[in-house]
Amino acid sequence: MNLKELKNEWIQQFESPLIIAGPCSAESETQMLQTAERIKNSGATVPVFRAGIWKPRTKPNGFEGVGVIGLGWLKKVKENYGFLTATEVANALHVQAALEADVDILWIGARSTVNPFTVQEIAEALKGTKKIVLVKNPVNPDLALWIGALERLLGQGIENLGVIHRGFSTYQKTKYRNTPNWQIALDFKNEYPSIPMIVDPSHICGNRTGLFSVAQEALNVGYHGAMIETHENPDEAWSDAAQQITPETLAEMIAKLETRTTGIEGYEGVMESHRRVISDIDMQLIELLSQRMKLSEKIGAVKKENNLAIFQPERWKTITEYATQKASETGMNRDFVEKLFKAIHEESIEIQNGVMINK
Repeated sequence: MNLKELKNEWIQQFESPLIIAGPCSAESETQMLQTAERIKNSGATVPVFRAGIWKPRTKPNGFEGVGVIGLGWLKKVKENYGFLTATEVANALHVQAALEADVDILWIGARSTVNPFTVQEIAEALKGTKKIVLVKNPVNPDLALWIGALERLLGQGIENLGVIHRGFSTYQKTKYRNTPNWQIALDFKNEYPSIPMIVDPSHICGNRTGLFSVAQEALNVGYHGAMIETHENPDEAWSDAAQQITPETLAEMIAKLETRTTGIEGYEGVMESHRRVISDIDMQLIELLSQRMKLSEKIGAVKKENNLAIFQPERWKTITEYATQKASETGMNRDFVEKLFKAIHEESIEIQNGVMINK
């Protein structure tokens, strides 16, 4: 069996969208039970309660989770309030402890997904489990690593699989903590449509203000649900306080979320008409870009002949200023236009480099 043959019928037991909510970290039994009680009393449709038991931190000497004792608190949440439970596992010992505590859903975090050795260790520890196992995207934008992690799990007979899109690290300063890079996630979804995909707006945003819009955007393109960090007192949380919300805010957010159907029956004609125009415009864009790059070759030849550096800061400044001005005039997103022109400029530099190197 391969990933494309998986039926993943586990998702059908949940209402759409599937909401997984709970604190970033388990801090105390009281905190866990109060959070669970308030989620239950809020009326929010939340079938799964999550909490971090072990917390991989970027730097040492920070709070790294309460450890195994927190699994007992998760168990009490299940017994007292009827939630299924979920937590992250990062090695074989975590897996063993979580299975012994009868945690229902396990997920592999972004820092673990990036390491094939770690994923293999976890997969072997989970061998043959019927538990639901979710895999977060790796911290870096590498689709092959994400797919490879799932293949390693499937290789150990683990078939109840899903993925979590939590965004990707970037050195650039953006409005996101982890930039979504939607296209990578959509490429995965297009390749493996039967594997449920859940968005993690908490880690994408890194704050509370953008959670709804990111979650709704994910549902708009057919995601199956969202994992949302929820705490009974977010401002006092021991980790990631800025991105956690109260149970009552969670309930309000869920009430506003709208799921979308993936079928287009009845709209085929209108959709096809628009798509045909888009295809024509796309071809025109490619033709224009081809012409632009041919001019870059000529510029590269002039620079080579006159021993000029390829990168000209003043020219790049002019291009970016013009691009942002046109973005404003046309009502387009400035960040998108800047990214587009940066990509075009980088390709132009590559072409000029090729001209310079070839004698």
